[in-house]
Amino acid sequence: MASHSASSTGRGLARFTEAPMLSITPPNIIDLIVRPAPESLSSSPTSTSSTAAAPYTDKIRPRRSRWVVSRAFVKILSAYCIPPGRYLRGWWEMLESNVLIYLIRRDLRVSDNPILHHLATTEDHGFTHFLPVCVITPNQYEVSGFVKDGSSSPFPEARSAVGGFWRCGPHRAKFVAESVWDLKNSFESLNSGLVIRVGQFSETLKSLVSGLKAEGLKVGATWMVSQEGSDEKLEEDSVSAYCASESIEFKSWVDEKYFIDDRDLNFENAEDLPDVFTTYRKSMEPLRERPRQTVPKPPKSSLPDFPPASSIAPQAAPFEIPPDLEGFREAMLKKVRDFIHFLPPFPEDAESAHPFSGGETNALVRLDDIIKNGVVLRYKTSRNGLVGTEFSTKLSAWLALGCITARQVHWRLADYEDGKDEAFSEPEGYGKGENEGSKGVRFELLWRDYMRLCHKKFGTKLFHRSGFREDHSHKWKEPIKKEGTQEPPEPGAAEGVDRVLQRIYDGTTGMGLIDATQRELLHTGYTSNRARQNVASFLAKHLNIDWRYGAEWYEMLLVDYDVSSNWANWQYVAGVGNDPRGEARIFNPVKQAFDYDKEGTYVRCWVPEVRALEKLEHVFQCCTTPKEDWDRFNLTGLVMAEDPIKRIDFTVDGKPNKHVKRPFDRRRKDGRIRSATNTQVVTDRQPSAEQSENAANVPNGNSYGNQYGPQPRQFPQFDPPRSPRGGGFRGGRGGGSGGAGRGRGGGYGGPNRGFPRGGGGYRGNGRGQQPYYPNPYAQYGPPPGPGRPMPWGPAQGPV
Repeated sequence: MASHSASSTGRGLARFTEAPMLSITPPNIIDLIVRPAPESLSSSPTSTSSTAAAPYTDKIRPRRSRWVVSRAFVKILSAYCIPPGRYLRGWWEMLESNVLIYLIRRDLRVSDNPILHHLATTEDHGFTHFLPVCVITPNQYEVSGFVKDGSSSPFPEARSAVGGFWRCGPHRAKFVAESVWDLKNSFESLNSGLVIRVGQFSETLKSLVSGLKAEGLKVGATWMVSQEGSDEKLEEDSVSAYCASESIEFKSWVDEKYFIDDRDLNFENAEDLPDVFTTYRKSMEPLRERPRQTVPKPPKSSLPDFPPASSIAPQAAPFEIPPDLEGFREAMLKKVRDFIHFLPPFPEDAESAHPFSGGETNALVRLDDIIKNGVVLRYKTSRNGLVGTEFSTKLSAWLALGCITARQVHWRLADYEDGKDEAFSEPEGYGKGENEGSKGVRFELLWRDYMRLCHKKFGTKLFHRSGFREDHSHKWKEPIKKEGTQEPPEPGAAEGVDRVLQRIYDGTTGMGLIDATQRELLHTGYTSNRARQNVASFLAKHLNIDWRYGAEWYEMLLVDYDVSSNWANWQYVAGVGNDPRGEARIFNPVKQAFDYDKEGTYVRCWVPEVRALEKLEHVFQCCTTPKEDWDRFNLTGLVMAEDPIKRIDFTVDGKPNKHVKRPFDRRRKDGRIRSATNTQVVTDRQPSAEQSENAANVPNGNSYGNQYGPQPRQFPQFDPPRSPRGGGFRGGRGGGSGGAGRGRGGGYGGPNRGFPRGGGGYRGNGRGQQPYYPNPYAQYGPPPGPGRPMPWGPAQGPV
C-alpha cells in the first residue's frame, strides 16, 4: 500500500482499535499500524510573535500527513482471516481531508514567510493538504496576453483612472513574471507546488473549491496576507464573503515584509501615526533594535501534501497558463509593450542601472552582493548617485513584491556589522558595528514603512488630487478632454497642458536632468530617487500640473512600483502630502544637475542630442547655448533648444536666484499637519527652527529655492503659481515684484487628441483612444514597430 494523508490520526486510531476483532491489542500495535516517513529535522527558527531576537527551540517536524501502512499490520489482519482492504477503506474514510488554500499576492517568497513557517512547525494545525495559489488579477495587470487564439478577454483593459495609462507596464510585467515563476520553482523544491491563475480572486477560489469538492477533498480554510491597497482590500472582502457563504474559515495574516512589525509600534491605531516623518522616526529609534527575527525557509517535505492534479480545477476560459517561464513572460508583456508611440533608440554605450531579474533567488543574491561589494558601506554618500548599479542597494523591486523582506535585509546587515558571517569578512567595516552606510539603509527601510502606514491611515486620500491634507484651494492645471470622443480639446491652456505632459513623458522638455531621467525610465523602468524627486517637483511645482498624471506614469513604468511609496512620495513632493514644508519645497533641476551630475555624465548618457556640448550649463539647458553655435552642435530645429518648456536662470559661479519662502504654519506640536480647513495663513511668518529641523531630516534630501525671471519662448500658462495659499511672493532676478517679466510667446500650439480617459472611480479601469503626436525623435529614424525589438525584449533586455 502506498502512502496516504491523515489529519486526525489519533482519533482515527482510537476508533480503529475499538473494533471487536481487535479488542486484544499488542502493546506495540500503534507502531505496527503506522510509522512516520522521514526522520525529524531540527532547526532554530524564531518566533513571529516575539518582539526580540530570541530564538525558538521548536523542532521543524517532517510532513505530518505522510504515513506508511506497515506490512506487519497487514500480516496481523491476514492471520485473523480479515480482508485488509475492508479495514484500509474504513481507515481512509475515518481520516477526513482538510485543505488549506493560500492566496498569494505580494508575498512571493518561501523564506521568512510566516504562513509556511507556521505549517512547518505546528503539530496540530489540522490540514492534510496545502494549495498555494498566485492570481494575476485583471484590474492591475493586462491579462489579454493569456487569452487563447480567437478569443477575447472578458475584462476591460487595466488602465489608470486619470491618464489612461497601463496599470503595469512592460518592465514590471517582466519582473513580476520572473518572480512568480521563481516562487513556483521554490515550492516545487519543497515537494509542494504553486497554481497560477488569471482572474478575480473570489472567482478563482470558487473554481478551485468546486474542483476539490468533486474529488472528495474538503476545503477547511483560506489564508492570505493583508495589504493596504484599495484594490487589495476589495479582494480581501470578496474572498472573505465567499468563504463565509461556504462555511470556510478565512484568515488575514499580518504583512511581515516591513522593517518594524505593526504589532510592535508604539501606537495601536493608524490614526495616531504622526503626520511628520521625523516625529515617527524619533519614536522608533534606535532602529537597529526594532525588527523581529526572520523565520527560516521550510525544510523539504515539511508542508502538507499538495493536492492531486486531478482535483485542481483548470484555468477558466478564455485564458490559458503557459507551461514555461518564456511563455508566461511573453503573455504578461504581449499587450503592454507598445505603451508609447515613439520610443527613442536605446542610447549607444548606455547601461541600465537595474539589469536584474525578478524572484526571491535573485533578491537574496543581490542582498549579499551589496554587502560584499561595499555598496552598504558607501550608501550614505553614494545614494544620490545617478549612473550605474552600485550607487544604491536596488532592492526596492524585490521589496515591493515581497520577494524579500526588510527584516531579512536588517539581519544580513547585522551579520556583517557583528562579524557573524565569514562571507562578509573582506569588506571594510566587518565586525565593527553599525556604520553610516548601514544606518542609512535602515533609515530608508523605515521610510518605506512610514509611507505604507500613511496609506493605512489616510486610505483612498492617497489617490485624491487634494492629497492627505484635503486642500481643494490649489488650482492645478490639467488637460481637458471630451469623454467618449476623439475630438481635440478646446484651444487654450488645456491644449498646452496636454502637449507639455507628452513632452515630459517623451523626455524632450529642454531641461537636461528631467529629459535624461524620463528616457532612462522609458528604457529601463528605473531611475534614481534623486531623479524622481526632481521630475515630481518640476511637474507639480514648476509647471503646476496635476501631480497624479506623473504618479500614474510612474506606476506604469517603474519596475519597483509600490502603491504606497509611489503615491505618497508624489504627494510629498507635490506639497499635498505630509511634507512639513508643503509647497515651499521646490527643487531646482539645474542646480540639482550641477550638484549630482558634476561631469554631465548622466545627462549626456541618456540625451545624446547634447553630448557634443562643451559647457555643463548648456548640457543641462541646451537652449542657453549661444545662437552662433547651434548649427555646429546640431541644435537648430531641435524642439528642446528651440522651444523649451521652461527656462531657469542659473549662474555657475553663484547660487540660483531664490524667491522669498512661502508662508508656512502647518505643523502642530503633536507632529501633525494642519489641513486647509483649520489653517490660517500668516503671511509674514517664516518657518520655525523646529520646522526647519524636520525638513532637513526628511529622506528626500535638501531642496532649493526657485526663481522666475524672464523666460523667452516659454509657455506662459506654466508660470509658477502666484502665492497659491494666499501669501506673498516675489519674482526673481529680472522679474520684478509679483513675478513680472513673464516670457514672450504663446503656448505650444497644434491639434491633438488628448489622453485616454479611465472610468469607474479613482482607481477604476477604462478604455481610451491613444493620442497622436508628431515623432519627437525624427532624427533617429522610424519609430519602433514590428521587427524592431523593444528594450525589454529578448534581443536587448536591459531590465
